[in-house]
Amino acid sequence: MAVHSSDIALAMRLADAAGAAIRPWFRRADIGLEIKDDRSPVTRADREAEAAMRRLLDAERSGDGVVGEEYGTKEGVTGRQWVLDPIDGTRSFTVGRPIFGTLIALVEDGWPILGIIDQPIAGERWLGVAGRPTTFNGQPARTRACPQLDGAIIATTSPHLFAEGDVPHYMALVAAISGGNPRQGPVYGGDCYNYGLLASGHLDIVAESGLQLYDFAALVPIVEGAGGRMCDWNGDPLTAASPGHVLAIGDPARTDDVLEALHGVHEH
Repeated sequence: MAVHSSDIALAMRLADAAGAAIRPWFRRADIGLEIKDDRSPVTRADREAEAAMRRLLDAERSGDGVVGEEYGTKEGVTGRQWVLDPIDGTRSFTVGRPIFGTLIALVEDGWPILGIIDQPIAGERWLGVAGRPTTFNGQPARTRACPQLDGAIIATTSPHLFAEGDVPHYMALVAAISGGNPRQGPVYGGDCYNYGLLASGHLDIVAESGLQLYDFAALVPIVEGAGGRMCDWNGDPLTAASPGHVLAIGDPARTDDVLEALHGVHEH
């Protein structure tokens, strides 16, 4: 499952194309906001960015599969899939918060091997490649040490997005981290941006539930290439078959602590 320099160059161009499609719509009133059948928002910027990326892939990697949030799945013949989320964090985009991101992943035989988080307004880009160090705007990115769970900084987009049965587990993890101190409570909002911040050493844990492949595939090489750990809520690696329970842990030494806290709650 080798990643070639041409794969990286193409992924960078995909991010450039998406950013060029997104920036003209940022903080505009006429973004064409609609609510999809799954109750999630979509805008002209989402659709134009994914269409721009798909045009590039059709021209240069027509044999590869494509999975995108807005335009579905195109089957390929190479065992590789480009997994695209043109705007991860559309709610943030619609209210003018520049903490959304374009997610681009290359998945081979179900395993994420390349990932990009691109924030096109701030000009910030994380690149992760399996077997290589993660970079942030071309410079090395590293997670930070977290000597104990108590006092760690945890982020999630919103527990309101979790399946109901997952919320008690998440709250048990928050309790183990904060010790009941609201000043040590979670950071909310941020979508994919949180994982970039974790990879750069600003957060310790991100926990989310109900994610799709296009929400998490790009994050795996980024977090792991920065020294962190990506897994599901059972500690298993994330692949195309994962059900969408996602943990990012900046210091892998805290993995068992996080899993124990998550599953220490008793369901009735």
